[in-house]
Amino acid sequence: MSPQKLRPYLPLLGIAVLAVLLLVVAPAVLSPFRLGNLGKYCAWAIAAVGIGLAWGRGGMLVMGQGLFFGLGGYAMAMHLKLEAAMATGGPHAIPDFMTLYGDATMPGWWEPFRSSAFTLAVIVLLPAVIAGALGFAIFKRRVKGAYFAILSQALAVAFATLLIATIKQTGGFNGLNNFTSFFGYNLYDPANKQFLFTIAAGLLIGCLLVAWQLYRSRFGELLIATRDAEERVRFLGHDPANIKLVAFVVAAVMASMGGAMFAPIAGIISPSDVDATASIMLIAGVALGGRASLFGPALGALAVGYGRSALSESFPNQWSYFQGALFILVMLLVPAGLTSLLPRLWGALTRLRPGKRAMEVQTA
Repeated sequence: MSPQKLRPYLPLLGIAVLAVLLLVVAPAVLSPFRLGNLGKYCAWAIAAVGIGLAWGRGGMLVMGQGLFFGLGGYAMAMHLKLEAAMATGGPHAIPDFMTLYGDATMPGWWEPFRSSAFTLAVIVLLPAVIAGALGFAIFKRRVKGAYFAILSQALAVAFATLLIATIKQTGGFNGLNNFTSFFGYNLYDPANKQFLFTIAAGLLIGCLLVAWQLYRSRFGELLIATRDAEERVRFLGHDPANIKLVAFVVAAVMASMGGAMFAPIAGIISPSDVDATASIMLIAGVALGGRASLFGPALGALAVGYGRSALSESFPNQWSYFQGALFILVMLLVPAGLTSLLPRLWGALTRLRPGKRAMEVQTA
């Protein structure tokens, strides 16, 4: 097979390499603590892959993905809190934090989350339904650009504010924490913690495969066309609103899946993990890696997660300044993201090959 025919499948090779690094190399060389941190970065990367689809390919600056990240995270956390309560107090026990406020009763909408099947369904279907309804209302009215970005970020702020205000139902500012098991598996067992990481890494690989398939499909071509020339797409008989809606829903589901994995790996989910700041950090990771590429959003999110941990350990009081300076430098010097440097480096290496240089000299 010629190199030109193999080129479309090179991303599969990259996904395979990433899978080996995450699923084989990382568990073998990292300590349980570092592996847990990498699991959190993978959860952010899952959400970042969806942002790359919506923003990088669709041109929609989704600055409120914390809303969907939080929906998945809180759905999973509610199930884990009920699982812990049932393990110590029987099948009708309620979460421990609800007993702190006098009226030790549990809201009725918590009850279905005792079921693992219901919880998993909510993690996937609830963000899809909400994103579908919001997207339909927004895109059919042709809201886009800065207005769409502000509106999406406002939703994340409203969601975080609601969580803080409902302290008796959601734990308020402290969020939900103290998870002891994950679908029956003891979270204090190192083997089960590694199993959690494996699930998060596997979901990241799966999301990359889905994104790769979407990028190379007719839908991916229409999404780019909608981003670059929406009126032409409409003139050709396609509704740009429907194309955007599909990308927005897929991004929302990926963000929810990331949040659902973040909660048990981190051991906590709180309003600070889903608010405007958290949403901006996801966007920053996508921009750092390169929003228009397949691997850029995921690698950028992994890099931002690692940078936050490394800098906060070395510079507890100044790490945010270093991180901000790094973002500014990257945006000034490499506005298309770090992955945009790879084609340039490959081109430079190709030009420096001895055989090619000799042919150029003979031609001259």
